Amino acid sequence: MRLRRAAACAAVLLAACLPATVTAEPVALDPLRSSAEFEVRAMWMFDIGGRFGAVSGEVEVDHAARSLRVRARIDVRGVSMRRTSYEEWVKSSEFFDAAAHPSIEFESEPFPMATLDLGGDIVGRLTLRGVTRPMNLRLRPSQCPGAAALTCPVVADGIVLRSDFGMRTRRATLADKVRLHLSVLAVAAKSG
Repeated sequence: MRLRRAAACAAVLLAACLPATVTAEPVALDPLRSSAEFEVRAMWMFDIGGRFGAVSGEVEVDHAARSLRVRARIDVRGVSMRRTSYEEWVKSSEFFDAAAHPSIEFESEPFPMATLDLGGDIVGRLTLRGVTRPMNLRLRPSQCPGAAALTCPVVADGIVLRSDFGMRTRRATLADKVRLHLSVLAVAAKSG
């Protein structure tokens, strides 16, 4: 009897020490077919917008939990706008501070796979200019429902307040609210 109990205890301890089965599969974001844009209201009359550089990162697919988690990096140094003077300004320390903080990062909490089909909120954290704040992105419903949703462009929108990230200049002429628009496409991560 003692031998059976000892064997049972050993089996429980051994099981506790073994790694759990990994169900998560990484899927890369395609930097060539993904994009991120921004727009801010100026002089309370017109919008100034631009496009960031490459969007990279990955989607962690957890098949067992039927959930996804996104980690994305957006290149600030590659911002393009209609005027070179605007590009230099938004890359400066007054706005995105690209020299000190060359990328913006977003990491989501796990969210249901069904969100890809139906749309909905993705809750996460945005790091901009070295400051991390909670952020929600609003995912639009997929144009490719079902299993194809992960390989179809995923479109999301969000709002960032400049003041939350230390951008407090030109408040009389530039709105605090910056609108973000993302279109990302995932590709299967290369093995090996």
